[in-house]
Amino acid sequence: MSSTRADYIAPWWTYWLHNFPHISLRFQPVDNSFQPEDGNYQQSLIFLGCVAAAGLGLNLLCLAIYLSCLCCCRKEEEEDTKKPNSCCVTWSAVAAGLLTCIAVGVGFYGNSETNDGIYQLTYSLYNANHTLGGVDSLVTGTMGNMKSALHQHLARLDEIFATRGDYVQTLQFMQQMADNVMKQLIGIPDWEQAKVDLATVAEQTANMEYYRWFSYLLLLILDLIICLLACLGLAKQSRWLLTTMMVFGVLTLVLSWSSLGADLATAVGTSDFCVSPDKFIMSQTKGIIGTDILHYYLYCNQTVSNPFQQPLTIFQRSLTTMQIQIQGLLQFAVPLFPTAERDLLGIQHLLNSSEASLHQLTALLDCRGLNKDYLDAMVGVCYDGVEGVLYLCLFSMVAVVAFSVMLCAIPKAWRQIACRERDYDDIDEEDPFNPRRFGPQNPNHANLHSFCSYSSSMGSQNSLQPPAATLTNNPMSEYMNQTALFGGNPRFENVPLIGRGSPPPSYSPTMRATYLSMTEDQRRHFGNDFQV
Repeated sequence: MSSTRADYIAPWWTYWLHNFPHISLRFQPVDNSFQPEDGNYQQSLIFLGCVAAAGLGLNLLCLAIYLSCLCCCRKEEEEDTKKPNSCCVTWSAVAAGLLTCIAVGVGFYGNSETNDGIYQLTYSLYNANHTLGGVDSLVTGTMGNMKSALHQHLARLDEIFATRGDYVQTLQFMQQMADNVMKQLIGIPDWEQAKVDLATVAEQTANMEYYRWFSYLLLLILDLIICLLACLGLAKQSRWLLTTMMVFGVLTLVLSWSSLGADLATAVGTSDFCVSPDKFIMSQTKGIIGTDILHYYLYCNQTVSNPFQQPLTIFQRSLTTMQIQIQGLLQFAVPLFPTAERDLLGIQHLLNSSEASLHQLTALLDCRGLNKDYLDAMVGVCYDGVEGVLYLCLFSMVAVVAFSVMLCAIPKAWRQIACRERDYDDIDEEDPFNPRRFGPQNPNHANLHSFCSYSSSMGSQNSLQPPAATLTNNPMSEYMNQTALFGGNPRFENVPLIGRGSPPPSYSPTMRATYLSMTEDQRRHFGNDFQV
C-alpha cells in the first residue's frame, strides 16, 4: 500500500495483531502476509486456536487440582471457623457475578460492533456488485442495439437508396462508425465474472455473520443465566442446583476458551488482510482485470486519467458523427424517398438512447463510486469488525476468569451446606435435651395445663404448688414428668433443671459424649438431690 495514501489508514490494533508470531504446526515461523490459500499460513492461524485449547487444558487441570486438594484436606470445622469460610464464599460469589455481568456487557458491545462492521462490508459489496452489473448491462445492451437494430435499419435504407450512390456511401460510413463503437465497447473488460464473485461473497458473508451473531447471543444469555442460577443456589443453599450449575459452568468454560481461540485467529487473519488489502486484491484479480484499472479504482488518484477515457471519447465522437449524418438524410433524403423516414427516425432514436447509455456508463466507470464502496468495506472490516472481535476476545477472557472463580466457590459452598446438614442430623433422638423430642407427639400431654406460671396475676409460685412426684431412680422419667406438669412447654428457662448438674440444651457432640459417660452413682446422686 502506498505511503502517500491518506484516505485509508489501517488502525493501530491491526498492526499490533499483524505482528503476532505466525508459527506453523511444525513450530516453524511463517510469513505474516495474508495468504489464505497457503497451507503454512492456515496452520499459523490454527496454531492460535491450539494455544487457546492448551489454555483450556491448563485451566481444567488447575481446577481439578484445586478440587482434589479440597477433597483431600476435608476435616471437621469448629463453629468459629465457619464464619470466615462463609464470608470467603460470599465474596467469591459476588466477584464471579460482577465479572460475569462485565463480561456479558463487553460481549454484547463486541457482538454488535462486529455485526455492524460485517453489515457495512456486505452493503458495500452489494453496491459494488450493482455498479459492475450496471456497467455490464449498458455495454451489452449498446452492443446488441448496434449489431441488430442498427444493422436492420441500414439494410432497409440501403435498398431504398439504391439509386442514389451518395446516400449509399453515407449509410456505409454510418456502418463503419457503428463497428468502431462496438470495437471500443469490446475494449472495456468483461465485469461479469467479478460481479458474480462479489455477489457470492456478499451472500455467503451475510449468512455466516447471521449464524455467528446468533450463536454469540445465545452464549451471552447462557452465561448470564448460569451466573444468576448459581447465585440463587448459593442464596437458597440448594445442593442439586449448585451441582447442576457447576456442570454447566464447566461447559461454559469450554465454550469461552473455544470462542477465544476462534476470535483470536479471526482477528489476526483479518488484520493481516487489513494491513495490505490492495496487494491481496491485485493478486486475486490477476489475469481478469488489468493492473492499471485496479490501481485506478483502488486509489482513485485524480492525477491519473481514467483508463476508459479513450474508448469513451471515441464512442462519443462516433455517435455525434452518426447523428449528424442522420440529420442530413432526414433533411435531404426524406423529400425524395418518403418511405425512408421511418428507418431514419428509428436510427435517430437508437443513437439517442446510445448516447444516454454513454453518459450512464461514463458515470459508472468513474473511480469515485467504486472507490467509496471499497473504502467503506475496509472501514467496516478493519475498524468496526476487528475492534468488535477484540472485544469478544476480552469477553471470553473475563468469562473464563468469572467461571473459574465460580467453580472454585461452589464446592466450598456445597461442602458447608453438607456440614450443616450432617451436624443437624447427628443429634441423638434419645437425647433428653433434643428439642425435636418436645413436640405434640404424646397425646397424653396435650391436655395438661400448667400449674405454675411466673407471669400469672392469679397467684404466686408459692401458692400454686405442683403435686408431689413419685420418687424413682430414673432421673430421665422424673424430668419428663416434671416437664408434663408444666404443660409440656419445651422452654427450659421456666423449668428448674434437675440436679443443677445437667448440660445446657445447646451443646457440642464432645459435651454430649462427656455427659453420657457420667457414672450411675452421679445420676443417683442427682436424683436424691432433687428428692430433697
